[in-house]
Amino acid sequence: MISNWGTAAVRALRNTSAPMTYALIALCCLIFVLGPASGFVPSYGTGDALLAAQRTYFHRWGVVPADLFAAPTREALTPVTALFVHGSWIHLLGNMLFLYVFGAMTEERLGRVEFTLFYLACGYLALLGYAMANAGSTQSLVGASGAISAVLGAFLYLFPRARVTSLLPFLFFLPLRFPAWVVLPFWAALQWLAAGQAAQGPGVAYLAHLVGFTLGFGYAWVRFGRTTRVRAAPATVPEGENQP
Repeated sequence: MISNWGTAAVRALRNTSAPMTYALIALCCLIFVLGPASGFVPSYGTGDALLAAQRTYFHRWGVVPADLFAAPTREALTPVTALFVHGSWIHLLGNMLFLYVFGAMTEERLGRVEFTLFYLACGYLALLGYAMANAGSTQSLVGASGAISAVLGAFLYLFPRARVTSLLPFLFFLPLRFPAWVVLPFWAALQWLAAGQAAQGPGVAYLAHLVGFTLGFGYAWVRFGRTTRVRAAPATVPEGENQP
C-alpha cells in the first residue's frame, strides 16, 4: 500500500507544472507530522516531557543566533534545516497556504531547478539576516516564512496584475479580490510595522519576512528585467485566502 502511494505521488509530481512547490509543501508537512509539535508521535511523551522534546528539537534543527555565530562551522546548515521545521499547526498551515497560492506560478516562470535554488538561498539569507540583527538571542527560529516571503516578492514583480482573494477583518472577513500590486505591498508594509514594534524574544520573525521579500523582488528584477514581466489573465490565476 505504501509503495502504491509513493508511486502515485511521484506520478503526480511529474504531471504537474510546479512539482517542486508541491514537493516542498509535502516535505514540510511530513517533517511536521513526524516531529514533536504535531502531537502524533507518542514516543515524545506528554506534558512537560513533550515540551522538553519540542525545545530540544527546535534548538537542534532551528536557527539559534547566539549559537550560529559562536560556532559557525557546526551551525552553518541550520538556516536550511529551519526552513522545514514549524512550531505549530497554525504556523505550518499558514505558510503552506501562501506557498501553494504563490509558489506554483513563480516556479513555472523560474523553472524547477532555479526555483528550488532560489527558495533555499533566499530562505537561508532571510534567516541569516534575522540572526545578524539578533546576534545575542538564544531563541530558536524555525519556519519557511523567509523563503515564502521571497516567493511573494518575486511573484509581485513577475505578476503584478494577478488577482488574489483576500480576507479583510475590518470588512467582516468578506472575500475580496485585489491585484497583487495592492495585496503584497500592503502585506510587506504590515511586516515592516510589526518588525519595528517587535521585542527580542519568542514570536514572529518579521525581519526575516522583510529580508526574504526584498531578496525575492530584487532577484526577479535583476533576473528578468523590466521587459519580461508576465500579465496573468484573471481566469488562470490561482486563488487563495491570504490574510495580508
